[in-house]
Amino acid sequence: MKKTFAPVVAAALLSLVACSASAQNARFPTIQLSAGMHLIQAEVAATDPQRQQGLMFRENMATNHGMVFVFDQANPQCMWMKNTPLPLSVAFIDADGKIINIEDMQPKTLESHCSAKPAKYALEMNLGWFKKRNVKPGSAIGGLPK
Repeated sequence: MKKTFAPVVAAALLSLVACSASAQNARFPTIQLSAGMHLIQAEVAATDPQRQQGLMFRENMATNHGMVFVFDQANPQCMWMKNTPLPLSVAFIDADGKIINIEDMQPKTLESHCSAKPAKYALEMNLGWFKKRNVKPGSAIGGLPK
């Protein structure tokens, strides 16, 4: 019985590793956003599983690339960095596309970073992206999905 059990366990472990690697490398649909004259290629996380996965396990991200989280309703939103090795900045955005607040987030932490008011969107970019481009609270983000 041990001989037949070992291949089954090995196959199950390989399947789990493959699923985990697939989730880690998952890419999402992409749209183009704008912040003033700056163009952003943003992956869209619009479902619960996509929002839960987010940018977890990503080792790097191109300069003008990011991820926009689309929530069902404008509510207070919080983000964290569990299993995310990239330092990121997140802009919380209202239903009209205006940035509410921007928070800097350190890699692999469980600290919550929350919107100051109800947010419909959260846009994650490489750490400091907004500051370097003088994009701040009150700035508009164009091209957000409805």
